[in-house]
Amino acid sequence: MRETQFAVIGLGRFGSSVAQELVQLGHEVLGIDRNESVVNDMSELLTHVVAADASDEDMLRSIGIRNFHCVVVAIGDDIQASILTALLLIELGVEKVVAKALSPLHGKVLQKIGVNRVIYPERDMGVRVANQLVSPNLLDYIELSEQYTIAELSATRRISGRTLKDLDTRARHGCSIVAINKKQDVIIAPTAEDVVEEGDVMVVIGTNPQINEFEEAITP
Repeated sequence: MRETQFAVIGLGRFGSSVAQELVQLGHEVLGIDRNESVVNDMSELLTHVVAADASDEDMLRSIGIRNFHCVVVAIGDDIQASILTALLLIELGVEKVVAKALSPLHGKVLQKIGVNRVIYPERDMGVRVANQLVSPNLLDYIELSEQYTIAELSATRRISGRTLKDLDTRARHGCSIVAINKKQDVIIAPTAEDVVEEGDVMVVIGTNPQINEFEEAITP
């Protein structure tokens, strides 16, 4: 899994959970929050922390926010600040902006202004989101235990047209493809001769390292 630089704006329960999991996954994380005491509490847990108002464009420019691969807007209960911050990030050219929505209407506004992904905390817990952010082909995952996971991976152009026999995921990576969700059908317990096409959703079971290795191998 490649090391990437992330920034998380808003270090409440959701934002701090995402930020800490990203650090655990081996990535550099800048945490930003208005509350200095919150920033101080997180200073030992994240790569960098800043006490600042993220809706201040000059401040965002000064910390070089556009150099971060992905910025998560996890502002707590201030919808106006959330929308303004997300808009500034987009205008400043941040590659990927992910934002927490407090309501469906808030989420619609975030989508309208160009946010790449809207998160509803009730449905997407911080640890789950962090894993999805760092794995571009990972659509969803469920931890079966501390070791084993079922994950949904999007098939890329790199493996399009290849059979499961060609991929040989069990021998090469230790994980198994147990289903393939195609646009017109779902193949349960696919055979070695079934073909994967770009855009298919592969349901994979294995350990986290095995799935990470396979995801890395199919990334163009």
